Amino acid sequence: MKNKQSPIHNDHFQMAKGIVGQLKSAGFKAFLVGGCVRDIAMGIPPQEYDIATSATPQDVMKIFPSTVPVGVSFGVVLVLEGNNKFEVASFRKEEKYTDGRHPDRVVYSTDEKEDVMRRDFTINGMLYEPFEETVIDLIGGLDDIKRRVIKTIGEPDDRFKEDKLRMLRAIRFGAGLDFVIEQDTFLSIKSLAPLISQVSKERIRDEIIKIITQSHPGNGLRLLRESKLLRYILPEVEKMNGVPQPPEFHPEGDVFNHTCIILDKLYEITGGDNSPELAMGALLHDIGKPDTYTVTDRIRFNGHDRIGARMAKNICKDLKFSKKQIEIITSLVKEHLKFKDVFKMREATIKRFLGMSNFDDHFKLHLADCLASHGSTEAYDFIVKKLKDYKKEELKPKPLLNGYDLIDMGYPRGPLYSKILGSLEEAQLEGTVTNREDAKSFILKEFPLEIFMRYSKEIED
Repeated sequence: MKNKQSPIHNDHFQMAKGIVGQLKSAGFKAFLVGGCVRDIAMGIPPQEYDIATSATPQDVMKIFPSTVPVGVSFGVVLVLEGNNKFEVASFRKEEKYTDGRHPDRVVYSTDEKEDVMRRDFTINGMLYEPFEETVIDLIGGLDDIKRRVIKTIGEPDDRFKEDKLRMLRAIRFGAGLDFVIEQDTFLSIKSLAPLISQVSKERIRDEIIKIITQSHPGNGLRLLRESKLLRYILPEVEKMNGVPQPPEFHPEGDVFNHTCIILDKLYEITGGDNSPELAMGALLHDIGKPDTYTVTDRIRFNGHDRIGARMAKNICKDLKFSKKQIEIITSLVKEHLKFKDVFKMREATIKRFLGMSNFDDHFKLHLADCLASHGSTEAYDFIVKKLKDYKKEELKPKPLLNGYDLIDMGYPRGPLYSKILGSLEEAQLEGTVTNREDAKSFILKEFPLEIFMRYSKEIED
């Protein structure tokens, strides 16, 4: 089936078209393929363009002067055009996938239909002829786009056993495009869900991030649970399902439903421009609630922020996040309850709170948390006003003294330096100390040299 469909004409498309043209001039078949064709058919500007060709990787590297052999053993070469990279893959048919990820042997083909039939979903298996501006649909992808359906090419069990990650990709496409996953495809995912444990943690992490940072992330999380995948990739999140919350603060329902809603609210607040760390912080912010659930005068989750932070750290380590990412995500979980105390904070405490690392992410998470539950933005509005009142230098004042100054004042080096300088910063934030002389007087008064030296000697002994 061919369908005339004009693309978005921009430099990126013209470069991709040029690569197709060069391959054709050299005597090979070549088409745009995959997600970019789906996007063209849906009238969405593609973020990237992939190309399928009857040329072998060696042929591709001879034709183009600037290439990177990223996956030659699987028929894939990157062609570099300026700052853009285009994945050029040779037509191929594949045999067994013993490792559940890569084919045991790749056999190159000159038949584009054989190449299409090895791909994952019908909406991703169409070809595009950029000179004729025509979609070539051999597997019913255009009909499935019209029906808004995610469906495998061929038997679902076969496609998912070849590459288990495709089960997560089905969820991602279903949620992000707001499509329905076809019944047999979804039943296959539910049946094969335990096999997702065979996929590397890094690949699972990357799909989770894509699901929770794209549009409709809450629906993505619900589909993960309904498909049974969630219990194998994030059992701690699965555990939140059915855990009740006090209705006076959480009319939206249980902890899992709240988490789905907060992901959606966060997407709205950021316009879809939220970082993986912020999205993971939202996903895991209440992860400690199931283990801290108690009923006294009402339902309570005492200490769920601290316990949740420890759990989040372990989860993120298991998913191979970087050390810096783990630090940010863990902080978002640990500090998310602090906003309720802002009305009682001293000025110095508020300033220190607002000056903390990645405060913007904490602030967005708090707003999403409120909108996903009781709806009150009182603390958020209070902080907005404070941020307007304070200047940037008030939130993070320039140190008036440092360790060398303490040495000049006669204080011996030691672990108490941090306490002294921390107290001085507190005084600066309160506005009681504003210059170096005041700072020295403050330290001599609060930490008398004689007592300090005696205490330092006791620590050494």
